[in-house]
Amino acid sequence: MTQHRLGILLSGRGSNFLAISQAIDQSRIANATIAVVISNRRDAAGIQAARHAGFAAEVIEPRGRPRAEHDAEIITCLQAHQVDLVCLAGYMRLLSAEFVRAFPQRILNIHPSLLPAFPGLDAQQQALDYGVTVSGCTVHFVDEHLDHGVIVLQTAVPVLPEDDPHALSARILAQEHIAYAEAIGRVLSGKYHFAGRRFVPSDGN
Repeated sequence: MTQHRLGILLSGRGSNFLAISQAIDQSRIANATIAVVISNRRDAAGIQAARHAGFAAEVIEPRGRPRAEHDAEIITCLQAHQVDLVCLAGYMRLLSAEFVRAFPQRILNIHPSLLPAFPGLDAQQQALDYGVTVSGCTVHFVDEHLDHGVIVLQTAVPVLPEDDPHALSARILAQEHIAYAEAIGRVLSGKYHFAGRRFVPSDGN
């Protein structure tokens, strides 16, 4: 069967990247391999973990360049590694329109809220400030707008009265590691399709 090639973009510790790698090793994501891991930060723990695990790993720093120029270099790297699906795993930069167009409906992101609630930075603090009793995480396709693309999967997480941003973030992150693998599996399965702003099973169930 076709081996789908994933490109992982990260900026920090890479916990979602490691969870994706583990899910592939455990066959929870079928017929997939991580082709390359790219970071915009040389000191990112995730890029060190990728190298230690034997993955192709590249650091492509912005160095004060325009976003489009920086993104063009990343696009070239992903294309050189023949990436089928791009997975943002804690990548803390907005993608240019050119980047999104280079991989149409082939970029996934995970966000620590139930979108469309609390997009952008500090989503957990936003949830606490708003006083909601349920938050969670969302895996979605990336389009040209912030945290806006079609939703693949969401997982709810309770917000407890004693929560602070650290406690809520940790509870959501544990679910992110499960949800991202499941969402990637759905996308690669070929058993789902777009129906307006929904991503639904092709058999209609």
